[in-house]
Amino acid sequence: MISKKDLKKISEYVWEIPRSFRSGMRVPARIYITEKMLDEILDEKAIEQLVNVATLPGVERCALAMPDIHQGYGFPIGGVAAFRTEDGVISPGGVGYDINCGVRLLLSKYSYFEIKDKLPELATGIQKSVPSGVGRGGKLILGRRDFDEVLNMGVNWALKNGYAKKEDLEVLEESGCYAGADASLVSDHAKKRGADQLGTIGSGNHFLEVQEVDEIYDEKIAKEFGLSVGQVTVMIHTGSRGLGHQVCTDYVRLMDRVIENYNIHLPDRELACAPFRSKEGREYFQAMAAAANFAWTNRQVITHSIREVFKNLLKNGEKDELDILYDVAHNIAKLEKHEGKEYIVHRKGATRAFGPESPELPGKYQKTGQPVLIPGSMGTYSYVLAGTERSMTEAFGSSCHGAGRRISRVEAKRRISHERLKNELDKYGVVVRAGSKRGLVEEAPEAYKDVNDVVDVVSKSGLAKKVAKLKPLAVIKG
Repeated sequence: MISKKDLKKISEYVWEIPRSFRSGMRVPARIYITEKMLDEILDEKAIEQLVNVATLPGVERCALAMPDIHQGYGFPIGGVAAFRTEDGVISPGGVGYDINCGVRLLLSKYSYFEIKDKLPELATGIQKSVPSGVGRGGKLILGRRDFDEVLNMGVNWALKNGYAKKEDLEVLEESGCYAGADASLVSDHAKKRGADQLGTIGSGNHFLEVQEVDEIYDEKIAKEFGLSVGQVTVMIHTGSRGLGHQVCTDYVRLMDRVIENYNIHLPDRELACAPFRSKEGREYFQAMAAAANFAWTNRQVITHSIREVFKNLLKNGEKDELDILYDVAHNIAKLEKHEGKEYIVHRKGATRAFGPESPELPGKYQKTGQPVLIPGSMGTYSYVLAGTERSMTEAFGSSCHGAGRRISRVEAKRRISHERLKNELDKYGVVVRAGSKRGLVEEAPEAYKDVNDVVDVVSKSGLAKKVAKLKPLAVIKG
């Protein structure tokens, strides 16, 4: 059990467990968090998981956690770890089961007052157009050849087939196509699970949300991002569905079988991994990239569906067009260079937050830094931030990814009634479209940390700048 005395306070928002804490730690474990938030998670397993990550071969500088940290599989959710490609590992648990779960923000040309009377119809139209729920499939069912193209080409497939505009690809992480993806390394079972799931959001914490820009913190960057007070936006939060889950399952099993061949000794079997340059390590990387491409394409097909709803309901020509601000992944392992060295950076429940002048960013964001999209829990504010140079030097260009769970889904169902939650959302003026009462209660705001506190830690520690706050108007869930 880790106690507070085991941690050293580095600054108001940074706490660290030194290498000397436990035999086998190769680097310190560092958490971006307030003292109050730290006290609330000390009895959880998440910090122990972060210490375990610090024991893995090739880990560089420190194992990091963001303020939305909570227990995950192997790695904590909210975890960031960079491994040297020459002698480090790659771990499915460091990415998670929902590969490339991520967030996309669409910008409308409408103000809230222009569409407020149409809001219930918009919510209903989006719910009908974008299937949601556990295992729920959509209308788009692809043959084997097309499906493999999605896995290998990502959003380029969507562009080719009329679900994307050329300019969409310019504002997606990796331009919506992770190079090196290989569909042949994705099992038939994984492909079967994802066969009818393009253009769907699934369940759990995934959602679609119509929002209003409520507050601007940085006028200059907001203008560059195309954000203004009162503007209507749409946020998409989903990932690779059953396909990504199965890819993770397949490769956890594989690595669990072969890890002894590489003389790697783990403090927790959930950390199953392989050297990045091993056959198993490269194969997982290529299969994970294929699942990431599926997720980007999934969010693209959803974007197309939402665009159609706006056009068909509002019928104002060019004013109905929705542009993409950005699309970020927050469960992924990325090949990146930091300070001239190449790493495989694992972000699990963490968002890339590259600073100004990063060559990976599109030209329009070279001066501002990368847009960082932080969804709140249902019925609470979401945020748009911008990546900073400090994030690059301190955290391998990373930020938090959301509010972070505070209590389990089981506990949420025990504590929270559907009627009370519905009354609260009505009081906030949020239109809700949900597939089940149970699913709604599991994602109640009180099941999560306060997203305002989480974002404040990231902002005040200098990992990202606050740009805008988004107020929920309508939520669509599985």
